Amino acid sequence: MASPRVLFTSHAPVISGAEVVLLEVLAHGTGKSAFLFAKGALAEALRARGVDVRTSRKGGDLAAVKRDRSLAHALPLALPIAGLIAEIAAQARRHDMVYANSQKAFILSALATSFVRRPLIWHLHDIPDATHFGKAQLKLQVGLANRRASRVIVPSKAVFNGFVAAGGRADRVRIVPNGVKPPSLEARDKTTLRRDLALPSGPLVGVFSRLAPWKGQDVLLRAVAQLPGVSCIVAGGALFGEEAYAANLRALARELGIVERVHFLGSRNDVVSLMRAVDIVIHPSTSPEPFGLTLIEAMFAGTPIIATDIGAVPEILDGDRFGTPVAADDPEALAKAIEATLRVDQAQRVALARAHAEGLYTAERMRSQIWELIRGVAAGEIA
Repeated sequence: MASPRVLFTSHAPVISGAEVVLLEVLAHGTGKSAFLFAKGALAEALRARGVDVRTSRKGGDLAAVKRDRSLAHALPLALPIAGLIAEIAAQARRHDMVYANSQKAFILSALATSFVRRPLIWHLHDIPDATHFGKAQLKLQVGLANRRASRVIVPSKAVFNGFVAAGGRADRVRIVPNGVKPPSLEARDKTTLRRDLALPSGPLVGVFSRLAPWKGQDVLLRAVAQLPGVSCIVAGGALFGEEAYAANLRALARELGIVERVHFLGSRNDVVSLMRAVDIVIHPSTSPEPFGLTLIEAMFAGTPIIATDIGAVPEILDGDRFGTPVAADDPEALAKAIEATLRVDQAQRVALARAHAEGLYTAERMRSQIWELIRGVAAGEIA
């Protein structure tokens, strides 16, 4: 059977966790197409992978519709939304199926494919609960998934459980853990890495994620304030209108008197090297994470992990086997965990964590499982 013609849809023009996964899914092969709601870094990255990318003439204003707000906020955009649905339908007619990589893309793709009768896969990257979604949006997306999605791909049991708890059909869901490409081995030792990266000597921890309130960078700063002599790097930028939070973090560092020990690096392309240079990777999210690619990247980097014990974190760390879990939004607990981790040799734990990641969390494994599902849906083997 010839490879199915798949139209991949996504709304975000920037590259965050869900988009990193999409880029890995589309890393190899030919004949791939994507329809994006807006131009931006994702479009350019997909084109670099040989993907035929089309961008919407109607979707630029959709960023104003936030997923945690009432659907009433979308009413002024009714005409652009209708136009966007028509654009997706027109593109879908030239393909065998549609693969939606975001919540907004799924809702509009579900409506579009109901007109052109193409099978649809939804890659759900968020825990569908009231923490992240408005009540009406949650009801709409789960209802459409039950009616229109041939498969709902989720990265963790946490997302699976959230989808089913919200009324989603369990028989439609398949868990495919996210994966990353294992980095090449680093020849430089930690001292050399820090010198090359202009990082401070002494105890050093790092947080690697976009700057957003629920990512918990502020919790880490409050923990570092309790640990004289410990420095911190904050790698990541404000991607979705969260510039005020980024400014507040800098103000908090000044307020806590730790400006000299906190280094804001912005968005970086050398995250793997930065992770290898620090003593601990911190994952301080205050709301449940649907997955957490940072944890997998840290496992491959061979760096100890401390992460809040919510969402998919217990699943990825296997309790405390591959990292240290801590309570969410608790600077005191985080400070104690950092202090304890710095005191104890972590070599055996990080070796076990890397072996675990190599067996379960590679991009190649994820890509193989997803394309197997795609072929099954396209062939009609999966209703």
